[in-house]
Amino acid sequence: MATSSSSALFNHPALWRGKECAQVAIPSVPTGFAELDVLLPGGGWPAETITEIYAERSGIGEMQLLMPAFARLTLNERWLMLITPPYIPYAPALAARGVRLSHVMLLRVQDIGMQLWACEQALRSGACGAALLWVDRIQERALRRVQLAAEGSGSIVMLFRGAKSVPVTSASLRLHLSKAESRTIVRILKRRGGGIPAPVALDLHGGVSHRSATTGLTAPSQHCTAPSGR
Repeated sequence: MATSSSSALFNHPALWRGKECAQVAIPSVPTGFAELDVLLPGGGWPAETITEIYAERSGIGEMQLLMPAFARLTLNERWLMLITPPYIPYAPALAARGVRLSHVMLLRVQDIGMQLWACEQALRSGACGAALLWVDRIQERALRRVQLAAEGSGSIVMLFRGAKSVPVTSASLRLHLSKAESRTIVRILKRRGGGIPAPVALDLHGGVSHRSATTGLTAPSQHCTAPSGR
């Protein structure tokens, strides 16, 4: 019995094994960039938990970084929920990266409480592959509800924040994005298993027209309003 218990303990996915700090057995979606996957627990974007992305400035490559995962999810009949993005999604850019537009849903609502509620409902639906939120100020208690909704959903949850935003402690993965010449620099600030690896430089724009490659977004979304409900 003792041997069996010890074996179960040492094979537990939450157990940290020193140098294998990034090799945590958790559900994930491959990022599409091998040099990034090798640094992430589970070998991709962690599912059923929150990932925070801090961009040095808007349009630095934050959407391009997610395109391969989006394409994979939509091809598997999973939905993408974009909740009040700063810009309207540029459909040709999404389609050029293999994203099925029929499985992309855009929600425009200004109240942060409604944004979080919508995110929770999407995650609990069982059909959502990824939920994306753009917020700078958010209470830990409110975000905890999103985390609870994410657990068991199989979905990835992306929280986009300004570079000066206060970190949210419940996020299991935290990234900082910056630009160096034609490359997007991805710095891992926090990951499960511990350890901070060296930054990785990614070419996110290969084989895509300049406009499609810039952000995946276009005109400011304040020009797109939600239905009145009448």
